[in-house]
Amino acid sequence: NKLKRAALGAHTPHDKATAASKPVPMPLPAQVRILMSQHIGAPAKALVKKGDEVFVGTKIGEAGGFVSANIVSSCSGTVKAVENRRTASGAKVMSVVIENDGQYTLAEGIGAERDYKTLGKEEILGSIQKAGIVGMGGAGFPVHVKLAPKNADEIRYVIANGAECEPYITADYRQILEHGEELVEGMKIILRLFDNAKGLFGVEDNKPDCIEKLKELTKDEPRMEVLKLQTKYPQGG
Repeated sequence: NKLKRAALGAHTPHDKATAASKPVPMPLPAQVRILMSQHIGAPAKALVKKGDEVFVGTKIGEAGGFVSANIVSSCSGTVKAVENRRTASGAKVMSVVIENDGQYTLAEGIGAERDYKTLGKEEILGSIQKAGIVGMGGAGFPVHVKLAPKNADEIRYVIANGAECEPYITADYRQILEHGEELVEGMKIILRLFDNAKGLFGVEDNKPDCIEKLKELTKDEPRMEVLKLQTKYPQGG
């Protein structure tokens, strides 16, 4: 009986209101340090040296193996150093240090229009791999690997986890409100890789405005559904 009650989760005060009501601030850093190991698997190999000019989207790190990921610059500016820097964990990681020029100039070819509806599955996966996209759940698993299972035809659901059960945290909340259109567009792209799958967006019931926004954005998408989840901690219980 105790185990059954525990499985329902703890209904704790979430205290999200203050942060949830504010757009995500994005101050411009004067200098950025980009790690060559910010994903599970082999670290990337640095492709730039001190003094090089880089732009937003410039590939500055080459994937070190199949389970690895390319690293691209998040700003434009000048490389000030390529060296080992200590992280919060105490480990030293090869890092590219860039002096941000504040212009955020795109690298050549970045942002060029490409209609994913005209691309084949391998082309979509190739674009994801080239961009160095990784998961944001903590491990940083390379997305091109995650989206290439051997049993792709057997995949029935692709789940976008919008549950944010931890008290105080509001990152998912703001992402849905500010970038819900991009979230749905991303699901459209992923569903092109899995012909028999349906896209599910799971959002807790203490975020009714997020649920309504996603429902509005997906009302004409027969392969997508928004699921209202009970608010509890932990959500996966």
